[in-house]
Amino acid sequence: MSVFDPHACTLGEGPLWHPERNTLFWFDILGKRLFSRQGDTVTSWDFDAHFSAAGWVDKDTLVLASETALWRFDIPSGDKTQICTLEADNPVTRSNDGRADPWGGFWIGTMGKEAQKQAGAIYRYYRGELRKLVGDITITNAICFAPDRSCAYYTDTVTQKILRQPLNADDGWPFGAPEVFIDLSAKGLNPDGAVTDADGTLWVAIWGSSCVIAFGRDGTEQRRLEVPARQPTCPAFGGDDLRDLYVTSANEGLREDAVNGATYLFADMAQGLPEPKVIL
Repeated sequence: MSVFDPHACTLGEGPLWHPERNTLFWFDILGKRLFSRQGDTVTSWDFDAHFSAAGWVDKDTLVLASETALWRFDIPSGDKTQICTLEADNPVTRSNDGRADPWGGFWIGTMGKEAQKQAGAIYRYYRGELRKLVGDITITNAICFAPDRSCAYYTDTVTQKILRQPLNADDGWPFGAPEVFIDLSAKGLNPDGAVTDADGTLWVAIWGSSCVIAFGRDGTEQRRLEVPARQPTCPAFGGDDLRDLYVTSANEGLREDAVNGATYLFADMAQGLPEPKVIL
């Protein structure tokens, strides 16, 4: 394990490895900043609102989620153009966890800025349509997808349960009711962001417990990575061969130091998959 980037994010989130740029992007949601690092070069962009998650469209374009909209973001210029609104008429909420799906859609969760109970929801943007999938969520997290396209995973962190939602093989829209895949309530663990590897193992950041836990396809714990930061937030696979695991963290509510809020690198963990391209 090593420190990939020492910037002390108040709420580091949304790591995304851009496969055509060999670059990691991530956010400080509460700091209203987007970071990237390619090689030894770190770049950042400042915003006037909370931005939290991204997907890649092409070499020079990202989709960004903010508290009021989805945006098309031009990496070289830093210019952004609104794609559609996202709870723009609700000042209580902001975007949180999100990820592209294997069909070229983009899933994004919202939550109350003060974690108001059941103020959030999960949406999917797909081929020009933003559709609400799940409502009454307090803290949306762990949005990711099985490599065989059979299901999506997500959690409302306060429930301490990760759900598995069946998906239509043709277009990725949910069908049927979600089921509890992993119940961490007996252990008092709080699931945050998550990502799957090529084998279908689910790697979950555990907020407040200084670790990332890898769960097998049967939901059992397979491996535990100790993270120096108390509040790890989200993992993402990247690196030249997609075997490195990057983990963001937060110093929100903690004493500021060189540990909490940094972004960490765990080399050669497992075979990851390239993040799918978002189709606009």
